Amino acid sequence: MADKKLILVVDDEPDFVSIVQSNLQKEGFAVNVAYDGVEGLEKVRQNPPDLIVLDVMMPEKDGYQMCSELKKDKKYAGIPILMLTAVADHVSSTRYSHYNGMSMEADDYLPKPATAEDIVESIKRLLNL
Repeated sequence: MADKKLILVVDDEPDFVSIVQSNLQKEGFAVNVAYDGVEGLEKVRQNPPDLIVLDVMMPEKDGYQMCSELKKDKKYAGIPILMLTAVADHVSSTRYSHYNGMSMEADDYLPKPATAEDIVESIKRLLNL
């Protein structure tokens, strides 16, 4: 990649963040991390990323709220968001499903545990790489 694309990973599980960060860096991406939606929004405002990998269930501000706030703000609405969730088996109670999610604010959706390969593939697709 000529210029490194910046990916913001927002998840409250440090081990997962570390694995995703390591794999993205191996693929040539620059990576910034946040551990909840409030911190994630701060990081977006400080240094807008090219794409956000966003967990749904987090303390302070969940992924739905963060995604919604960003997509309603013209300054950040164009940033692709890949949502990850461990509640894929309970999608009817989370107002989010793979099909429904695609028409909602997120640009793509993967159930946890998502493999590093799946995440990288989705990011490359969303960034047209």
